[in-house]
Amino acid sequence: MTTPLTRRDALKTAALGVFALPLFTSRAAAPAAPATTSAEPLRLGVASYSLRNLPLDEAIATVKTLRISNIALFRAHCNWEAASVDECRAVGEKLKAAGLALTGSGVVNLTNDEAKCRKAFENVRAAGMATMVCKPDLAALPLVEKLAKEFDQKLAIHNHGPEDKVYPTPEVIWHAVKNLDARIGLCIDVGHTARFGDDAATALKKYAARLYDVHLKDSIAVPGAMKDVPVEVGAGRLDIRAMLRTLLEIKYQGVVAFEYEKVAGNPVTGLAESVGYVRGMLAALK
Repeated sequence: MTTPLTRRDALKTAALGVFALPLFTSRAAAPAAPATTSAEPLRLGVASYSLRNLPLDEAIATVKTLRISNIALFRAHCNWEAASVDECRAVGEKLKAAGLALTGSGVVNLTNDEAKCRKAFENVRAAGMATMVCKPDLAALPLVEKLAKEFDQKLAIHNHGPEDKVYPTPEVIWHAVKNLDARIGLCIDVGHTARFGDDAATALKKYAARLYDVHLKDSIAVPGAMKDVPVEVGAGRLDIRAMLRTLLEIKYQGVVAFEYEKVAGNPVTGLAESVGYVRGMLAALK
């Protein structure tokens, strides 16, 4: 019989060498540790919403210190809807120079307005973004599909839980995209999925064919809650082990992006603890 892995066990495993991290004691940029991508069974990343109160340069330094090489940029770090193509290109070049891959974005709102939609597509292309995480208006889906084909751009529609009137669950997104071009898929936010009352691990497996991004987090909010109560990964109600096992079983090739949303305390410390917990859990699942 397999003994369940506790949060303490996972953190202990991380501390034994899977995760060695010099935590920040101030906002000064810390030296970057070598990225570890090929040795890890999943592609870990950071959604920069986790570091939304830090300027871009400090967010980059934090991600590098975590030994993560994938980043998804929130609009506070680059406004994909409103910035110029040159500004977005410069951000992409900055990330590349830092050794980071721009794998996604904060949620980009796509309305049924071709000029505005086209601007967003031009901006993410200029920056070299792999997958645009987005929320298209339902009426805009035909337009979005046309632009996805034209720009050869992968899109991942993000679910936001019971308060989201358009895309509350992965199931709703699936029914919206299943007959559209294969470039358009899902970004499953496991916290919002669980808060709606669905099992996140089941959703990851069920929609694996169009699963292009994952936002990983933890929460103590109960199912049906209209407001999230985020905590460090491993400290909440979500079955993180089941989710990670599922991602390994489906041979998920996308990025698992930490989205640490807890307001209180130092976000770098909470994010680091979350990354360490997941690295420990992945080591145990091997």
